Amino acid sequence: MKRPSPSFRILRHVVLMAVALVFLMPFIWMVLTSLKPADEIFGSEIHLFPTRFAAVENYTLALTKVPLLRYLWNGALVCAGILVLQILVALPAAYAFAKLSFRGKPWAWRLVMLALMVPYQATAIPLYVMLYHAGLLDTMGALILPFSVSAFGIFLMRQFFRTVPDDLIHAARLDGMGELEIVWRVMLPTAMPALLAFSIFSVVWHWNDYFWPLLVINSPHLATPPLGTMFFRNEEAGSAFGPLMAGTVLITAPLVLLFVVAQKRFIEGVTLTGVKG
Repeated sequence: MKRPSPSFRILRHVVLMAVALVFLMPFIWMVLTSLKPADEIFGSEIHLFPTRFAAVENYTLALTKVPLLRYLWNGALVCAGILVLQILVALPAAYAFAKLSFRGKPWAWRLVMLALMVPYQATAIPLYVMLYHAGLLDTMGALILPFSVSAFGIFLMRQFFRTVPDDLIHAARLDGMGELEIVWRVMLPTAMPALLAFSIFSVVWHWNDYFWPLLVINSPHLATPPLGTMFFRNEEAGSAFGPLMAGTVLITAPLVLLFVVAQKRFIEGVTLTGVKG
């Protein structure tokens, strides 16, 4: 196969960098705005970089005027609770779909595929009514329990489990392991790349979720990071976009760090789940 010419490779990288810059520009603008004083943000002239840094004032105001750390803690607690429950359900279900035979399996798998096509906003009202009757509105349970089962998690893990050799499972059965023991002692260690990929998907989705917390949470002390940003702007920051952008940077930073740290394993997990259909 003929290798691309140097000029083509240079052009390709220039195009890719230009596209990446388009997607990154809002984030770059957000970070730079968090460093600017108010007179530069609302000045008649647009400056990309601040002429006078106000980072200390903006970030101090973001951390002191509202319980921003509490919002971050709530987000971490909700994401961790959802992820643990999703793993407890998704791994045994995915193992059953990938390696076991049982009556009604094709129809059960079709239901999982159907669940992937239904946006959770479509079921928001029935879920809200159920939580109301259960007395769980305006609690952490209202944020965690509706997402304890993930059709996407079952699908992703099932795709990975299909790549695991059946001989490994047969050997575990010969050693006297039960099916659940195989799931947690054999399949779980082999599925760590796919599990890490799913964990990043789950954490990013629920960390950034604004719709559901807005619907079920009224108490500011239970707010997740996106909902906390709304409270921050409405109650404290007003039109002070410097502190508001500083708070948004602090809320976005954990996700960026998570992806940077786990980038290699994330790509590996997503790639491996598509090896075998």
